[in-house]
Amino acid sequence: MVNHRIEGHTAVLTIDNPPANTWTPESLRGLEKLVGELDADRDIYAAVITGAGEKFFSAGADLKKFAGDKVYARHFIACFGAAFEALMNARFVTIAAVNGYAMGGGLECCLACDLRVAESHAQMALPEPAVGLLPAGCGTQNLAGLVGEGWAKRMILTNERVDAATALRIGLVEEVVDKGQGLAKALAIAERVSTLSPRAVEYCKGLVHNARNAIPRRAGLALERERFMDLFDHSDQAEGVAAFLEKRKPEWKND
Repeated sequence: MVNHRIEGHTAVLTIDNPPANTWTPESLRGLEKLVGELDADRDIYAAVITGAGEKFFSAGADLKKFAGDKVYARHFIACFGAAFEALMNARFVTIAAVNGYAMGGGLECCLACDLRVAESHAQMALPEPAVGLLPAGCGTQNLAGLVGEGWAKRMILTNERVDAATALRIGLVEEVVDKGQGLAKALAIAERVSTLSPRAVEYCKGLVHNARNAIPRRAGLALERERFMDLFDHSDQAEGVAAFLEKRKPEWKND
């Protein structure tokens, strides 16, 4: 299951399925539903997702569920895709606090987030081909977009596991912190998000995704200018400029 709590403008999500925080269709549907509910709550500006305990972020899918049942496997992988696409497309900023092993569908969950903070002992891999499968929770697409084709192939096609230091070097994570400090660091990043105009952040995230999704550059640049003008239809634009000129913190309405 995925537990959650709200701290200010940040939702804290915890994957909690001992002993390795594996995913099930039920927990994936729960994640998809929860992301939808948070997306509809305009008071949520960011979400942090982590794993229960100190050893696992998530070890991925419960492989016992894939034992010879093709119909069930199709259902399971559809749940993976729906949940992680919902996470990718969420209006708010998503941050993975990788507090241990993130394997297979566990790493794919991290890849679906906007940012990743790894604790120093974290280990990451997409080992699905080793058991006759492939990373179909958006993994082949998202990993290549982050680390480039070479490292994506190295991790997927040769089953290379990377540690936190390597993940930082190749761009798989944005920061490495000491063991036990991942959640605190992710929450600090989320707090910075809360100082910004939520609608401006939402538009910026969508524009960056357009670039990632190979939208023609001319169209992307035109949409960038349109989104800039769209901000003038909301009160936070005037509030942001006024606060800057008056040397005070803005009070966002997120209308």
